Amino acid sequence: MGAQLRVYKRRIRSVTATKKITKAMEMIAASRIVKAQRQVAASTPYATELTRAVTAVATGSNTKHPLTTEAEAPTRAAVLLITSDRGLAGGYSSNAIKAAERLTERLRGEGKEVDSYIVGRKGVAYFSFRERKIEGSWTGFTDSPSYADAKAVAAPLIEAVSAETAEGGVDELHIVYTEFVSMMTQNPVDSRMLPLSLEKAEEESGVKGEILPLFDFEPSAEDVLDALLPRYVESRIYNALLQSAASEHAARRRAMKSATDNAGELIKTLSRLANAARQAEITQEISEIVGGSAALADATAGSDK
Repeated sequence: MGAQLRVYKRRIRSVTATKKITKAMEMIAASRIVKAQRQVAASTPYATELTRAVTAVATGSNTKHPLTTEAEAPTRAAVLLITSDRGLAGGYSSNAIKAAERLTERLRGEGKEVDSYIVGRKGVAYFSFRERKIEGSWTGFTDSPSYADAKAVAAPLIEAVSAETAEGGVDELHIVYTEFVSMMTQNPVDSRMLPLSLEKAEEESGVKGEILPLFDFEPSAEDVLDALLPRYVESRIYNALLQSAASEHAARRRAMKSATDNAGELIKTLSRLANAARQAEITQEISEIVGGSAALADATAGSDK
């Protein structure tokens, strides 16, 4: 019985140590969510106004450009998937990966080849384990991305969009990330960045139904679109990285809180079992003492006779 009590005490110490770790991780994630939310709020107006500018240029000119013109028969698409570098965030990365898989299947069903670009070690590990080709990958910044990180991710994608399909270029550019809705809700979404859908862009930028101003383009509308293309892609990717970072912290906080609560319940259960084992041990010792006293009394009485 003493050995069983030692086992319970050892498990209680182990679970208590784990609870301290998960509680600390919960508090760290909660503190980082606030910063991530502020960054999302700060980046959204820039992305919205840039989309408004692109929409105005596209509607004010008849120039054919990769930013706004769809290919007659698209055959190749690039998909950028944003996951996390670290685990312990519940189903955050797996949900984004599932959304990317659904998008990939849909694009292949339309007869398009898909080039995969991955942000985050979890996504890279998923594709590497299945020996699937990755055109580009980036890791090490998913929980705190900067605009420089977004530019690094955007560079090969812009190059692929600008190149001819025969030379390894793509006709479409899609992005899969996790949208931060609230502390309790984060939704994986997929969105087509290029070519830009003017109707969707008008809805996102809030200009749907408005009369846009007329512009004179200097030196030309094509040059203006060439200048706006990298800024547009970078801003969209940066906003998606920030949305994903906020979602990752929220998912990790929720997962760590659940782990902390479960550890507390397990400690209570083990404490009850340890108390029961201790009481059984005490009862057994008392029984042995009483039995020994009775045997000693019987032996003494027999010797007196």
